[in-house]
Amino acid sequence: MRRPLDGLFAAAGALAALTVLAIFVLMIGASLGRLFDWRVSWVNDVVSWLCAAAAFLAMAHAFKHGDFVRVTLLLECLSAPLRRCVELVALSIAAVCIGYLAWWALRYTWESWQFNDIANNMVAIPMWIPQLSFVVGALLFLLAVLDELLIVVGGGKPTYERLVEERHARGDFSEDL
Repeated sequence: MRRPLDGLFAAAGALAALTVLAIFVLMIGASLGRLFDWRVSWVNDVVSWLCAAAAFLAMAHAFKHGDFVRVTLLLECLSAPLRRCVELVALSIAAVCIGYLAWWALRYTWESWQFNDIANNMVAIPMWIPQLSFVVGALLFLLAVLDELLIVVGGGKPTYERLVEERHARGDFSEDL
């Protein structure tokens, strides 16, 4: 089960990176288009949806790789059993909060689909289409947090700690800047 989950989180991270690339290409294209008096105002709509997609699709991957901001000063001072307990509490609270976020994202998108909510900008598409990235990202983030919770419940070291330690062991501190 580990390999498919890791592959899923890596795919979401890659898709987030592709959305950032698409933002870059669209922004360059819009800049060039303005030079040639092309109508490019629609680019702003698409770029805003891609920004949201990039942010939400990257969450699970960033979390699993220790790239979220975590305050570890307190954790480093605790004994191993107490640290594990604090990790369990923190991951449990995170799972509840992200589950709540995912529920409302899903409900909001479902309502957009039910009411046939159409974007009233330059690009008139059903709103549920760009909102899907919010739902997928929130659900993947919830899955990543639940995965880490199960790892810690089982007595393992959280993946986000293990991967950061591996990077540091290789002498790579670039993520800590």
